[in-house]
Amino acid sequence: MTVQTVSLNKSHGGMQGVYRHASRETQTEMTFSVFVPPHEENARLPVVFYLSGLTCTHANVTEKGEFRHACSELGLIFVAPDTSPRGADVPGDANNAYDFGLGAGFYVDATQAPFAKNYRMWSYVTDELPKLVAENFPVDEARQSVFGHSMGGHGALTVALRNPARYRAASAFAPIVAPSQVPWGIKALGGYLGNDRQVWRKHDTVALIEDGARFSEFLVDYGDADQFLGEQLRPELLKSACEKAKIPLTLRRQAGYDHSYYFISSFMSDHLRWHAARLKA
Repeated sequence: MTVQTVSLNKSHGGMQGVYRHASRETQTEMTFSVFVPPHEENARLPVVFYLSGLTCTHANVTEKGEFRHACSELGLIFVAPDTSPRGADVPGDANNAYDFGLGAGFYVDATQAPFAKNYRMWSYVTDELPKLVAENFPVDEARQSVFGHSMGGHGALTVALRNPARYRAASAFAPIVAPSQVPWGIKALGGYLGNDRQVWRKHDTVALIEDGARFSEFLVDYGDADQFLGEQLRPELLKSACEKAKIPLTLRRQAGYDHSYYFISSFMSDHLRWHAARLKA
C-alpha cells in the first residue's frame, strides 16, 4: 500500500512524520502521524496508538501532546490517526454539529445510511492502519498498546477489551466510558449503528465489561474541573464495573485540570512510562 509523506521533522533525536494514504476501509484519503524515536539499525520497536477526541485530527496530539521527549527516552513509536473520514463527498451532521459526523467517527463501523460507506473507523484503527504502520515503520507487532482522550479514550478501552491478546496495555485521558448512557454516545451510536441498543454494547466500555470482556488492567486520568465530567464522562461507572469484574483500575482524579491538551500534556509522560513498562516486560 502506497504511503505519501506529507512532512518530516527531526525532534528529540527521532523523526516526526505526517503521512497520507488511500484507505480501503473509509474509501477516502486518510492522514496520520508517526513519531519514530532514535534507534539502532534493524531494531524493532514497541508501538503505542493514540486515538483522539471529538473535533480533532491527527494534528492535535502531534502538535500539543508533548510526547516526543518521553518516546525518545523510552524507545516508543507513537502513531496518531484521524478521528473520522474526510472529503467533499463524506456526509457529516445535518446541522453541522461538532459531536457527530466529520471529526466524530466514534471508532465504530457505521451500518446506517448515509454513513456506512465511509465511517469505518473501527476497522481502520484495528486492522488497516496497524498493518500499514507495520509495513512501513520499524514496529515490533508483538508489542502494541493503545490509549486516547475523550471519544478516543472510549475507542482505546473498547479496542483493548475486544482485542486483549493484541494489546499489552491500555489507558485513557477523560474517556467516555458508557456512551450508551450519555448524550454524546447516544447520538453517535444511534446515528451510526441504528436504534438497537444491544448492538451498541460492543462499543461501550462499561457494557463490554458487564457482558464478560476482560483486560489485564487500565490507567485512567480525569480532571475534576472537566466541564464534561458529570454529564458525558461518568468515570464512576467505570470504577464500579471494574470493581465488580475484578479488573485492576488505576483511576486518578487530577485536581484543577479540565478537558484540554493542557491536561493531557501534563500527564502524557506518566502514561507513556506506564505503557513502556508493560510493553517491555
